[in-house]
Amino acid sequence: MKPEVVESLAWSRAADRREGGLLPAVVQDAGNQRVLMLGYMSRQALEFTLSSGWVTFYSRSRARLWTKGESSGHRLALVSIEADCDGDTLLVQARPLGPTCHLDRASCFAGAPASVLATLDALIAQRDRERPDGSYTTQLLQLGVTRAAQKVGEEGVETALAAVVQDDAALLGEAADLTYHLLVLLRLRGLGLAELDETLRGRGG
Repeated sequence: MKPEVVESLAWSRAADRREGGLLPAVVQDAGNQRVLMLGYMSRQALEFTLSSGWVTFYSRSRARLWTKGESSGHRLALVSIEADCDGDTLLVQARPLGPTCHLDRASCFAGAPASVLATLDALIAQRDRERPDGSYTTQLLQLGVTRAAQKVGEEGVETALAAVVQDDAALLGEAADLTYHLLVLLRLRGLGLAELDETLRGRGG
């Protein structure tokens, strides 16, 4: 994100209404959409975040800028920042490099939900990079596009049959199998859930 975005966030007008010139910044995992933490940004923290690419806050207890993960190494790689409709709260989309919470949890909010599909897509991408032995996903990736496409066809037929002659649990099970194999096929073509989501958004319902 470019530094000139600072001005489009109407920073001074919004921050001047708040004590200390700080705005709350909600951090969300750009991959699975889980809310990770809440911090506070000064204008300087925002500018440093935009220029460095690492999410940085103003620490009220330390009275200085603080880049998340500067001691643990569990940093937050910036994806995007936007202000809410009133311009007084920031939404930060980031990719976490390790657990965000100091308790070694993914999120500071123990019950924060995440997109199951996005989590699965990220796991398939990880399997594609690492190719661990004994993994069914690894085996399918190694067999290539043709075999993955065959599996999608098989699972599609089984899903259609389940919809006609089986109960809801069976249908959902087959639909889950179909979704998994489709994500593997997309990964083999260098695509993923993000591109599928963009395509669906472009259709406008």
